[in-house]
Amino acid sequence: MNALRTDFAALPPDDIAAALGAQLERMRHAFARRAPTPAAQRQAALARLLEVVLAHEADWIRSIEEDFGRRSATETRLLELAPLADEIRHLRRHVARWMRPRRVPVNPLFWPARARIVPQPLGVVGIIGAWNYPLQLTLSPLANALAAGNHVLLKPSELAPRTAECLRRVLAEAFAADEVCVVTGGAEVAAALARLPLDHLLFTGSTRVGRLVAQAAAAQLTPLTLELGGKSPAIVGPGADLAQAADRIVTAKGWNAGQTCIAPDHCWVPRAQRDDFVQALRESAQRRWPRGSADPDLTALVSGAAWQRMVTMAAEAAEAGATLVPLLEATLPAVGQPAPSPAVLGPVAVLDPPAHVALMREEIFGPLLPVLTYDTLEEALASIQAGPRPLALYLFERDRATIERVLTQTVSGGVTVNDCMLHHPQHALPFGGVGASGYGAYHGRHGFERFSHLKGVFEQHPWVAAVLDRWVRPPYGAVLQRGLRFMLRR
Repeated sequence: MNALRTDFAALPPDDIAAALGAQLERMRHAFARRAPTPAAQRQAALARLLEVVLAHEADWIRSIEEDFGRRSATETRLLELAPLADEIRHLRRHVARWMRPRRVPVNPLFWPARARIVPQPLGVVGIIGAWNYPLQLTLSPLANALAAGNHVLLKPSELAPRTAECLRRVLAEAFAADEVCVVTGGAEVAAALARLPLDHLLFTGSTRVGRLVAQAAAAQLTPLTLELGGKSPAIVGPGADLAQAADRIVTAKGWNAGQTCIAPDHCWVPRAQRDDFVQALRESAQRRWPRGSADPDLTALVSGAAWQRMVTMAAEAAEAGATLVPLLEATLPAVGQPAPSPAVLGPVAVLDPPAHVALMREEIFGPLLPVLTYDTLEEALASIQAGPRPLALYLFERDRATIERVLTQTVSGGVTVNDCMLHHPQHALPFGGVGASGYGAYHGRHGFERFSHLKGVFEQHPWVAAVLDRWVRPPYGAVLQRGLRFMLRR
């Protein structure tokens, strides 16, 4: 089985668009020939996907390690391979049941008619993957799209080029090019893909690029799922277990060097507990990465530019009055210092940075952790609600009434209480953003339905059709008028 092998990076923009358009047409014809896809066929596609995920475990680990400069094999298994395999198995186990037409109630005014919802594949969908989890955030939406019976045109991130090439090579082993086609190249390839008349497009990445994708897709009225990011807060409530909260927050911030769309971006702590909380952060970080920046389980930033951005943001915050507390090292690198290779930076607590600095205006996407203080919980909630709606929110609290109050007074894509990031691998929960953090959700049945058209079907009863033909037609008589008065006033 051969995937499309055009070297898009070497083509001018018009040729890229033409090549992608031609491939889309081939995939449309293939979809039309094979539709409808029965449950057994979808389960077989998911089985092939799972097989290549597991069979090429060493390839995935090696390519991701090379793209990042340093990422432990355990972290890749923990954060990418294991949840991906688990999700594919879940989809394969349940897709036959989800495909069945679902009977729904009929408006009593139309009894004894019947109604049902019939899920159908959309057709050919596009997926633009992300670099920070280049395997999981590319193959998870692919699995959801295959479960829904679609063909997929897939663009991995060019910022993880070795993993992108591995994806192209490995998926070509399992799928025909007119069923799953992997195209590689730079941002110009992603832009051309977003302009295609696809049946659906899922993009995972930054809010800035998400806006560009939405603008490109709008010209074709392509339905979108945007998985973006934002400044996801962690709230340490007045009744929280402080040590537990610190441990879970610094662990989530340390995974993948904070390069996670649902990593805690910053945290809110009661003012009187700030110093104890920072000490607990330091103790937990040093327990988890005892060798500091040299610890092999501490992931590197993806590039020297990403490392320089962290150092610059930290320095700007310090100049504006914030206090920097490195949690592993004695000091922080100076601005202008060359990035190390690999580009490792241990987690850093940034105490009370002012609102105008870049650290508080931009999604951090790195190991810097602003620690903000509050006197009343309402003060923290008001600040969170005043900003763009985040992809995730984390709350550490033992009082049930306080938990419910925070859930009621905040809006975010998802929430984990008394931990971080664990709402993501839950099969029964939708995963997605709201507002500036994206729209549309997938995972589990929500993913199956995201990539399906849920067609509503109404079946009229023959006897009722005869009655309507007699009474509900011009010239309208007294019987119809009495019926309308009843409907309006009942």
